[in-house]
Amino acid sequence: MSLKKMSDAALNAWVDGLVARTRVIGIQTKDDRFDFRPLRRASDLRLDYDVSLTPPNKACFQPAEETLLRFQGAQFESVIETEPFVLLGVHPYDVVAIAQMDKIFAMDNADTHYLARREAATIVACDVQTVSENCYAGCMGAATVDEGFDVLLTRVGEGYLADARTDKGEALLAGADAKNATKADEAAREKVWKKNQAALRKHDLKVSLKDVPALLAKSAAHPVWKERAELCFSCGSCTNVCPTCYCFDVADDVNWDLKSGRRKRAWDGCQLAKFARVAGGHNFRKDRAARYRHRYYRKGMYVAEMIGQCACVGCGRCITACVAKIANLPEVYNRLLEDK
Repeated sequence: MSLKKMSDAALNAWVDGLVARTRVIGIQTKDDRFDFRPLRRASDLRLDYDVSLTPPNKACFQPAEETLLRFQGAQFESVIETEPFVLLGVHPYDVVAIAQMDKIFAMDNADTHYLARREAATIVACDVQTVSENCYAGCMGAATVDEGFDVLLTRVGEGYLADARTDKGEALLAGADAKNATKADEAAREKVWKKNQAALRKHDLKVSLKDVPALLAKSAAHPVWKERAELCFSCGSCTNVCPTCYCFDVADDVNWDLKSGRRKRAWDGCQLAKFARVAGGHNFRKDRAARYRHRYYRKGMYVAEMIGQCACVGCGRCITACVAKIANLPEVYNRLLEDK
């Protein structure tokens, strides 16, 4: 594949060209914060952002609510979105999160709705330029990436290196006003990566990721779960902003004619009081402490058993969103390590 160098002007011209011919979801300012929205022009793109309010996978692949199928009597039709689009400005830790979701939604009974959207997307990643206040991606091995994207942009000097790693990426860069990168450009990018691996550590995780499952396995009765859960509002903010929380509920909306309607799914979350309630009204995780503990076990042990990776990429969104200030994963795991 190819590694090109573009000036700021060339990058803007390239982005405007993309917007003119395809749907582009790009990172932009929103009420003094940043989020992924339909991009109208290159001047609105903010590749210098710190962190997006909504993870890009939840903005594009796992919407808060979606229609799965529509029905009329015994007839039904699945709703599958296949319109191509470019997802522009994804940070490395979110690239890792998307790769995890790709694995999870392809397991067992593959999720055709997710996978159709994912196949329709071309991902343009961008190395971090501004570190957010709670990011600890460096501790989770997600400060930089070398796969999971189609094009990777890295700010180097007065321009950007554009690294196309797939056929989709090559096609996207075709026609851009770009020159072949030099060895000096590559060396400058290495410095950016080294810097980010050190800088994206606003919270320090003292336990090795490979040791987290074993640490959790013997910590079910640790007092930290109850201590922190006493402050929990069960609001679900942490799961809503997390790029690797993917639980959802499915329900049928039946119209007044009692013959037609739609099947939909919507985000759900393990921290909500009714999440584990089943038929008959029994709730097998009714205590806040049990729900709080479950989230950390899910991140560090349960998903790790499924895909071989910790289901936390260190974006820090949960820390920022939690009004009770109890959603800091490094703090919790460090406490378990200190008391083992």
